[in-house]
Amino acid sequence: MADAATRMPPQFELRFLMTQGAFTVAADLEIAARAIALFGPSGSGKTTILEVIAGLRSPKHGRITVCGRILCDTETHTNVPVRDRHVGYVPQDVLLFPHLDVRRNVTYAQPRRRHIDMPDLDQLLGLTTLMDRKVSGLSGGERQRVALARALYSGPDVLLLDEPLAAVDLARRRLILDTLVAIRDELRVPLVYVTHSPEEARAIADYAIVLDEGNVIAAGVPDDVLP
Repeated sequence: MADAATRMPPQFELRFLMTQGAFTVAADLEIAARAIALFGPSGSGKTTILEVIAGLRSPKHGRITVCGRILCDTETHTNVPVRDRHVGYVPQDVLLFPHLDVRRNVTYAQPRRRHIDMPDLDQLLGLTTLMDRKVSGLSGGERQRVALARALYSGPDVLLLDEPLAAVDLARRRLILDTLVAIRDELRVPLVYVTHSPEEARAIADYAIVLDEGNVIAAGVPDDVLP
């Protein structure tokens, strides 16, 4: 039996102020969760939070930790470079290498620390029969799964997902949601998930942050804070 420590949800500390011109995103949260949903209208600051965690944007001041590891702390002048944050980021507009097949797209980010068995990952994401295909012939859902595999193959401490189902047809959404739950539970990779859908948020997350105009207006168990 796994000890209690291995069953504890990953810890997140999101305490920062991020200014982009006249727009400000502010958060002051300490969270224990396997998956966090960022919910709110377009322009509310959801993607900005992902980019701050990933290191693509630097907050004016604050502290960010993931799984107990400090990624940014302005008081101690700590700002871990993007390449060293051990973050898998899948943006809304999936960018794959058009000159490479699926296999080489997936393995482009070679494993650095955590070992993930490639055949198991292929099977989990339903890519086994796609590995030798060119990415130009893939559907939206297939491209999304390839992007997930590439992010996971780097061995991330956390997976950041920006509306991963936005370009996926309804028939494929359930499959990808089930895959994300498996990533969360079987591979034990925590997720931070941007969505406009309360149903998606409830399916994937055990904690939700509701944003509006850069401010956290509610945070907690999805059933308690989502419409």
